[in-house]
Amino acid sequence: MSPKKSPFFELRSGSVDTLMFVVKTTDLDAMRAELTRRFEATPEFFANDVVAIDVRRLAGNERIPLADIAQLLDSVRMRPIGVVANAEQGWATESGLPLLEARDRRGAPAKQADEDSAASAAAGAEASAATGTAASTASATASTAMDTAAAAGVEPSPAAEPVRLATSPQTMVVDKPLRSGQRIYAKGDLVVLGLVSNGAEVIAEGNIHIYAPLRGRALAGVQGNHDARIFCTCLEPELISIAGIYRTTENPLPADVLGKPVQIWLEDEKLMIEPLRLT
Repeated sequence: MSPKKSPFFELRSGSVDTLMFVVKTTDLDAMRAELTRRFEATPEFFANDVVAIDVRRLAGNERIPLADIAQLLDSVRMRPIGVVANAEQGWATESGLPLLEARDRRGAPAKQADEDSAASAAAGAEASAATGTAASTASATASTAMDTAAAAGVEPSPAAEPVRLATSPQTMVVDKPLRSGQRIYAKGDLVVLGLVSNGAEVIAEGNIHIYAPLRGRALAGVQGNHDARIFCTCLEPELISIAGIYRTTENPLPADVLGKPVQIWLEDEKLMIEPLRLT
């Protein structure tokens, strides 16, 4: 029997969405203190989530023991699976962790990748404002077809897959409710017209607009876009996050925004939540 037709397993090219742990300092003690501060309120929230260690923000002459970072992530029950590096590949491979390619433009420096991501989000916002229409990420080369499918995929079952409308490469629209366990990833802006249920997750490299109750997780600017925003007509979330700065229900929301139309943005690495004036 041909190995390609084996009923027991298949080997396919593809990609897996992971969190990115972006290293900005070689000070392990400071990193440990900040990570502990971030996770002490919700120690189980990211338990068993896989994470890639991104060292591209370090200066050319800086190095950091990746084995120590992996151990640090293990201490908060995150599972490091590899390292993202460009010029740092020489010393990064000494850790024994496999090299991974990020979703940003392959081979691009981290700073340029961040600028490209922010520019893409801005372009998507302008296109959305000018046309009043939504779109989905749809273009890909043959070598990145699996990446695009994974990035735009909905989990867990095809039967529950929301409809995605496409007219522009920057904005994705989902016009069906998202049930628990489903996840949407948009490379640009994301517009959701239905309920985001508890246990569902919407993720975008740009802005997120939700014209229904948000009861699950919403993560905007996930590639480091600090200018991204979340807009929602009914805020009742499990988690909200912009560029990795997050807030959970462990920290109750004020009465003037809970269940209300709001916009959320970052100011000095702090999440700001403001009621939306719709009239």
